[in-house]
Amino acid sequence: MLKVNHLYKSYETGKKSYEVLKDVCFEVKEGEFVAVMGPSGSGKTTLLNCISCFIPYDKGEITLSGVNLSSLNEKEIAKVRNEKLGFVFQDFMLLDGLTILENICVPKAIRREAYGQMEKKAKTLMNMFGIGDIAGKYPSEVSGGQKQRTAVARALMNDPLLILADEPTGNLDSRSGEAVIGAFLKAQKTLNATTFMVTHDSFSASYCDRVIIMRDGRVHTELINNGDRKAFLEELLNVLKVLNGGE
Repeated sequence: MLKVNHLYKSYETGKKSYEVLKDVCFEVKEGEFVAVMGPSGSGKTTLLNCISCFIPYDKGEITLSGVNLSSLNEKEIAKVRNEKLGFVFQDFMLLDGLTILENICVPKAIRREAYGQMEKKAKTLMNMFGIGDIAGKYPSEVSGGQKQRTAVARALMNDPLLILADEPTGNLDSRSGEAVIGAFLKAQKTLNATTFMVTHDSFSASYCDRVIIMRDGRVHTELINNGDRKAFLEELLNVLKVLNGGE
């Protein structure tokens, strides 16, 4: 599904060059829920921005379902973002002037699809995520957890190959965050959705199939969830404690 091979990215500041990503390699398979974790400055957000084509990378290759993203022009990249990728951001990125239902319909509205069809799909997703009762409300009238579940539904409207989630529980309390992770898991189980999530939240990451740990711009290790979530959470916490200078 998603393959990242020997990816490098650096930034120029004055006469100095800072390497942010250094020979990053990994793969995400169809239907997987994968998280990326690591200390601040380890390159997590830069990696996500490279995969989404928001920023260029120096060398390496990113392929999505066999398509080399670096070979696409701006028009082709825009089409991939709308049709093949779904995005969930920490600050929701909902449109205040649209209702919850209308916000979810935005990806299909961009494609000028028939309203009846997009409304039917949006309502199906809202019911799946427990937000069917707020369809006519505006973002300012609902909770943060409801906003983020709206964002997850919106990300799924075009049946993307991959959902990219950037700290999706970062602005939420623990209960709301758990509901959002529940939405990702339901999408995985019901729709075979593939999600790649950057997070600092070990609790959220413990629900994933696999966690890629980054350090200093490289893949430090990968941890696999064998089905015991509590044991996996403990393993995550122990690895992160060592990376952050703990004993």
